[in-house]
Amino acid sequence: MKEEEQLYTLEFLLGFDGHVHWLNQGYRLKFEIKRVKPTKERPHGLRYSFTLHDPDGKRLMGFDNAHGVPAKGSRYNKRQAAADHWHRTEDDEGRPYSFTTADALLEDFFREATRILAAHGVSDAVASVEKRSEP
Repeated sequence: MKEEEQLYTLEFLLGFDGHVHWLNQGYRLKFEIKRVKPTKERPHGLRYSFTLHDPDGKRLMGFDNAHGVPAKGSRYNKRQAAADHWHRTEDDEGRPYSFTTADALLEDFFREATRILAAHGVSDAVASVEKRSEP
């Protein structure tokens, strides 16, 4: 992807910050994303949390980089330096996620949200969008 396209998709991704996409039957997608100083844990310079919630507010799935997670496989595998990970289910403590681009993050998140919503018999069509105000 060209640098200009990467900047465009990054700005597009940052535009999701503070949004809640309400779906049918009370399900919702919640987006939090901010630019931060690049670090070993966040080499791309982003702090994010994209989550899918059921009508009671329980998180069903999410992509975030709030904390590191154990390496996939054996406990002897080395933990990745970056904190990017995803929670495939509500009980999943997290599994490493390889952040490549802003566009890929959105695509991966929406694909998983659509998969889980389909399993619950809920459409992924957005009924309304709420922009939370800054505190």
